[in-house]
Amino acid sequence: MRRTGTGLKARDLAAATPATRDRYIDLLRVVSLAVVVLGHWLMAAVTADGRVGNLLAVVPALQIATWGLQVMPVFFFVGGFAHALSSRSRPAYAVFVRARLRRLLRPTVLFVAVWGAAALVVQLLGGGSGLTGTALRLVAQPLWFVGVYLAMVAFTPPLLALHERWGWGAFAALAAGAAAVDALRFAGGVPFVGFLNFGLVWLAVHQLGFLRADGRLRGRRAPLVLAGAGLAGAAALVALGPYPLSMVGMPGEAVSNMAPPSLALLCHGVWLVGAVELLRGPGTRLAARAGVWRAVVAANGLAMTAFLWHLTAMLGVYGALLALGVPLPEPATGAWWAQLPVRLVAAAALTALLVAVFRRAEQPGGPERDVRGDPAPGTPQVPGRGGAPGGGVSGPGGGSGPAAAVGVALCLLGVLGLSAVGFAGLLEGRTALLIAVDVTAPTTVAMILAGWLLVERSPRR
Repeated sequence: MRRTGTGLKARDLAAATPATRDRYIDLLRVVSLAVVVLGHWLMAAVTADGRVGNLLAVVPALQIATWGLQVMPVFFFVGGFAHALSSRSRPAYAVFVRARLRRLLRPTVLFVAVWGAAALVVQLLGGGSGLTGTALRLVAQPLWFVGVYLAMVAFTPPLLALHERWGWGAFAALAAGAAAVDALRFAGGVPFVGFLNFGLVWLAVHQLGFLRADGRLRGRRAPLVLAGAGLAGAAALVALGPYPLSMVGMPGEAVSNMAPPSLALLCHGVWLVGAVELLRGPGTRLAARAGVWRAVVAANGLAMTAFLWHLTAMLGVYGALLALGVPLPEPATGAWWAQLPVRLVAAAALTALLVAVFRRAEQPGGPERDVRGDPAPGTPQVPGRGGAPGGGVSGPGGGSGPAAAVGVALCLLGVLGLSAVGFAGLLEGRTALLIAVDVTAPTTVAMILAGWLLVERSPRR
């Protein structure tokens, strides 16, 4: 049985879980990340000459599948729920930030350090072409998720305060802001304004998690309204507006729903939130099963590490096939589909190996917390509007609050920049656009390290 970072077996933690724990939330977190990983593996279309394409571009009819497989909004919705509970129990800003981010940043910094060193060695030896060069560019792309999650943590206290004052109005304000940004972007042609939706769209989905934490999504009425309105809105925007069908980024497309996020993606996220809330009853019963819950507890102890390294594993499998001379069929052909199960099993096995090597960075700092910084599955997790004694929400107060805020900002910009520029071209000074500024990989790595150190130095309590 897999052990957690505290040395306790997942079986022991699962058995100690009280009835007040919302197990469905933990199940959603694990399932949403697993679907994202599987989606990335399915979309990769590597050819015999080492070029990496996108299956959705090869078979455009499959793009409708992204309306079910693009489940990252569910993960951010779950994050909003967890952040609401965590912020109410830690009124000091620096303490809240440190508790939420340490187990996110440690595996991320290790990933950046390992790949940065490997990229430097490869390029000093004159490599970096073919599939290797593609890997150096692609493996950092999932870091955009880390950047968005950092922003969610940083903005939780003020947005939670707005939520407690305005409720649904706070979500509506963020959604209206996202719509206004798209109007300026498409109708007004305002440059760079679309980047604001990296915050507005994802924070609006995150705000729905606050509403769930306060019990405002109970029953069937609110979830039905969310699912129906979100699905209808997304369909109308794609059918009548400038928005593409795919809810993930596509190579060469003039408009993307993902980069920057669009109003259509927000509607997609709203309908997904409604859908998973409609499934809360059967999902809760499923998570209550002893075997399922043990698997959820174990998976939560390694989810971040697996997410960071899953593209490395996938590209490693393709690299091994090319090195061994195994023919790679043309994407979307019968032979390609026949080979797919073998590639998926190999990618899963290599991911498991990488997790075994690197998961120590995901160890929690104490026995009372699980891998996400939430109360561990053996401790209560009770939704509600209250908080810890003396609770409520506090802004960046205390001597280390500003330092923690600066650390989050540096990490946020660093990981977003690195996800865009990748590890290729370290010695050539390759750049990528971060909002309105060109950045290089060494610059973004330095920002990540500096920000991480500031977060690590924040007080524990």
